[in-house]
Amino acid sequence: MKNLGQMMKQAQEMQAKMAEMQSRLGEIEVPGQAGAGMIAVVLNGKGELRSLKIDPKLVDPSEVEVLEDLIVAAFNDAKSKVEDAVQAETQKLMGGLKLPPGMKLPF
Repeated sequence: MKNLGQMMKQAQEMQAKMAEMQSRLGEIEVPGQAGAGMIAVVLNGKGELRSLKIDPKLVDPSEVEVLEDLIVAAFNDAKSKVEDAVQAETQKLMGGLKLPPGMKLPF
């Protein structure tokens, strides 16, 4: 039963570390861009949009669809980078702990 107690202690420590990581994710800022930087967004580590910058040259009523597409592309660029950052932070936190295939953290 000593192993079970040790395992429970490790699980509690991991839970505390995950909670700490979750709070830090709100502070991480990740940029994304599209249209050679004409649209720029910043997301936090939780995937929330923090800022949006639009080059004034893009503001043309006849080009609204292009603008919309570029905003989506910039958001997706930043979101992908956030996911990579979260995965890297999780791997640092887990330190070599092997998870079953297909299991992703945070849950």
